Amino acid sequence: MEALRRPALPEDAVRYRLFAAAAAGPGGEALLRRCAELALVRFAPLLATYVWQREPFRLRYVPRRGETPAHLGGTTAFGDNVEDEWFIVYLLREITREFPGLAASIDDNDGEFLLIEAADFLPKWLNPENSENRVFFYKGELHIIPPREPSEQGWALSAACPTVPQALALLSSRPEELLAAEPIRAALDKRLHGYPEKIQASLHRARCFLPAGIAAVLRLRPSLVAAAVQAFYLRDPGDLRACRRPFRTFPAEQRVMALVTFTRCLYAQLVQQQFVPDRRSGYTLPAPSHPQYRAYELGMKLAHGFEILCSKSSKVAPDAKRNVVSGPLWERFLRSLKEKDYFKGEMEGSAKYLELLHMAEDHFQQSVAVPESSDEVSPGDEILTLLQTTPIDLKEFEREAACLPAEDDDSWLDITPDALDQMLKETRNESLPSTKEEEQNYDLETVAESMKAFVSKVSTHEGAEMPWSSDESHVTFDVDSFTKALDRILGADSEELDSDDVDEEEEFGFSDEDDEALDAGNQRQEQKVSPEELVGSLKAYMKEMDRELAQTNVGKSFTSHKRGASSVGAATSESAGPDCGAEAELAPVDVDMNLVANLLESYSAQAGLAGPTSNILQSLGVNLPENTELPGS
Repeated sequence: MEALRRPALPEDAVRYRLFAAAAAGPGGEALLRRCAELALVRFAPLLATYVWQREPFRLRYVPRRGETPAHLGGTTAFGDNVEDEWFIVYLLREITREFPGLAASIDDNDGEFLLIEAADFLPKWLNPENSENRVFFYKGELHIIPPREPSEQGWALSAACPTVPQALALLSSRPEELLAAEPIRAALDKRLHGYPEKIQASLHRARCFLPAGIAAVLRLRPSLVAAAVQAFYLRDPGDLRACRRPFRTFPAEQRVMALVTFTRCLYAQLVQQQFVPDRRSGYTLPAPSHPQYRAYELGMKLAHGFEILCSKSSKVAPDAKRNVVSGPLWERFLRSLKEKDYFKGEMEGSAKYLELLHMAEDHFQQSVAVPESSDEVSPGDEILTLLQTTPIDLKEFEREAACLPAEDDDSWLDITPDALDQMLKETRNESLPSTKEEEQNYDLETVAESMKAFVSKVSTHEGAEMPWSSDESHVTFDVDSFTKALDRILGADSEELDSDDVDEEEEFGFSDEDDEALDAGNQRQEQKVSPEELVGSLKAYMKEMDRELAQTNVGKSFTSHKRGASSVGAATSESAGPDCGAEAELAPVDVDMNLVANLLESYSAQAGLAGPTSNILQSLGVNLPENTELPGS
């Protein structure tokens, strides 16, 4: 099977493929390569300014292998920043919208993770075992390939996964029929809502007091900040050996103030790391009360990351780096940027224009112009190459430091419990009422009714179904089936007696003749008893059991319905003794009251933490208010 041949993905990587929806002819390879170039040029304004956590989005031509036709594909490691993965989802959707002849699929180590986002709305036949090669973006919309033939109960649950050619043939011939249901597409659109504007919102600009060499490198290759942060964040004792002496590549003596652009994920990783530099490194920090303490700390951590990268360099010569920023492809790439107003009206040659140009060159070298057969240059090699080929003007950096723009507010790092609750509510599409409103409008009957609805649903080995998620048919009680089941249980031939039973029979003088007479009597009685009489006798038996249990601790642990005279009589009989209490009329148990009382007791025992009661009730859409009762009250 194709699934067995495809290599497994690491936990922090995503795999994507773009196929020609219609069968490609002899020029299919050239057509796919042309589409890859046009797609990267078309979306260059977005890709050029994007800072990837680990690896960029790349499309490479993949020749036909087995049943998988030739296609454009790639794998990107996104590390700790899952937004990289969803940005790629957005790119694939838009590429299929711009190029209607392409169909895109994407998966990670969880499989078809797009379906996870819409798990509440998926058809019953679709599960992780049969979802491979069924989920595609086509013409900018999500499509799901159903099983070929419906079964008697609906769609076949064991339907085999189609091959890629089979899926593409169906997709190109019947796209309207294969369009995913509106709730599924709406759930996915909600996750992608805000792109491409949210790309800028995910960036964080902060002042850093760092070596002038790093400032010069980041001016030419802003994306290298991600590699430096990862090198520092994932450092080990071996990496720090290069930082226990005066830095060879980035000494602490030539430092300048610069504005560095991070993603929020990278900035959080850098800020939250507690680190004290080695005194021999030359990097010292001012007192925490110093107004520029954060800039000194960030610059020190970045310097350690860059020094670690350079210590792992293979010492590539400066001329080993190819100058790929030239040729017809670069000209088309630059022309597309200008048409999309990438430079935002900046005058050619100005500082801002050059900054944007360097970012475009960076993206072009990483994603567009890298040949498939070439070995990837390590970040350390690239940094050393840039240092040897780039002049560093300290006075210019000092002039720029004097008029740096303000850095971004990082209050988003601190999330209060109320803000976290609000985020969770928004994720579940729920409004967050105030505490007073919640207490005033709260109805305990909702708890009982919701739990009853939950218990009445069908559960299987795959879990319990929530009341709103599936079949709404009511549970029915078939008296005839119930009595037949009782007949099979109570009226079946007795099993062979063990040795203890034989001894008891001998002790009490039971004989085989007595058993035969008793069996004959039971058979005659069973023939005469109707199902209604059997049910009536069971009710009488249960009523008598209730009378016996009423005076025990088990009976007293339940809350009963209050009846005026009956309650008084019950109380009187209880004080008179168990014999009188047995004759008094028993008040029926208040099932709802006992249910709510036990749930509230369990909820209170959770002490504000997650537990079975809160988890079940929240799944049912019931949110209990916080326990505001004071201790000892």
